[in-house]
Amino acid sequence: MPEVIYALDSNKKFTEHEKLGHNRWHPEIPPVATVKPGDDFRVDCREWFDGAIKNDDSAEDILNAPLLTVHTLSGPFRVEGAQPGDLLVLDILDVGPIPQEEGPLAGQGWGYTGVFSKHNGGSFLVDQFPDAYKAVWEFRGQTATSRHIPHVSFEGIIHPGIIGTAPSAELLAKWNKREGDLIATDPHRVPPLALPPEADHAVLGSLPKDQWQRVGSEAGRTAPPRENGGNQDIKNLSKGTRIFYPVYVDGANFSVGDLHFSQGDGEITFCGGIEMGGFIDLHVDLIKGGMETYGVAENAIFMPGRVDPQYSEWLAFSGTSVTLDGEQRYLDSHLSYQRACLHAIEYLTKFGYSPEQAYLLLGAAPIEGRLSGVVDIPNSCSTVYIPTAIFDFDVRPSADGPFQIDPGIGAPRAADNPNAG
Repeated sequence: MPEVIYALDSNKKFTEHEKLGHNRWHPEIPPVATVKPGDDFRVDCREWFDGAIKNDDSAEDILNAPLLTVHTLSGPFRVEGAQPGDLLVLDILDVGPIPQEEGPLAGQGWGYTGVFSKHNGGSFLVDQFPDAYKAVWEFRGQTATSRHIPHVSFEGIIHPGIIGTAPSAELLAKWNKREGDLIATDPHRVPPLALPPEADHAVLGSLPKDQWQRVGSEAGRTAPPRENGGNQDIKNLSKGTRIFYPVYVDGANFSVGDLHFSQGDGEITFCGGIEMGGFIDLHVDLIKGGMETYGVAENAIFMPGRVDPQYSEWLAFSGTSVTLDGEQRYLDSHLSYQRACLHAIEYLTKFGYSPEQAYLLLGAAPIEGRLSGVVDIPNSCSTVYIPTAIFDFDVRPSADGPFQIDPGIGAPRAADNPNAG
């Protein structure tokens, strides 16, 4: 096993550890450890809400999820010799749940998927699903099943939702300017258009506490993907993947976290992967001057691993850029993917699933999402591919009509949403 350079004790809160990680992006956050090019090492990661979500049959914890505290990132890790303009090369050697543990933390043999309330983050289909729902998944080896979504099981494509390098001060200022300008176009929107810096709940590693208010008021929130990588939620960044990240500061200062046991393309319920804590084994290297040499001035490029489950048959649903009210939009791929997802959800309800169960399933299972047409004006076309083998019944259309499942206890819904309406 590679050397553990960042360890987490499941009996302690994230913020109680001597080596403290962080939940914001800022160039002044000090590294927790230093590695050299050519090193292999292991990093422990905590589930993104640090244990706030429980293995139970209630969605009240999803309704009240503390979004200001996320994400609990492990790092930053300094890479010896890394300089701005280099490419950081990360190989994912292994990644998985918390080893040999069962308990109350996500990753200790279980994980969860959540649909967020419109008034606490929302989701990709927030207008159709404004309330909070949850599904808990149990792990058996590489396979996930859920008491909240019966008759399905699938192998997880385990991956980190977040890996990113530290931004330079100039890049951070660019983020804050453009996202602030976007917020100003509709400052009272629910959900908000973007998340501005927020100092009160910032965790900034070993930075001196008298600097936390200043740095926290500048630091980038970890919710969106940006030039440095960050919260890209790419399900194929699994074991065997090689990723090339741009370096913006001396040492690169990369961080990792937000592990998922599985996820559908797009993580459409917002908390759409199967969230968990666990470990990740990495190999690190550098390509000196690689950003200019390969034209990678922003955003990572990667070579996916080869551990995806092998599905041979899919049921695919398409959608176009026309709203539910019949309004034509011009090549709106976001809308066309929403419509494809809604078509898949409606189809699955014909077999006995509730819409919420079907939505949670699309967020968690290894569905494939594709931009299938982006040139045929005025309609963009997107498609959603569902592997038929994840069901224990025949989900294909037939002359006999849809098989009727027992939906079981269903997906828990938050009973009291005082902000709903």
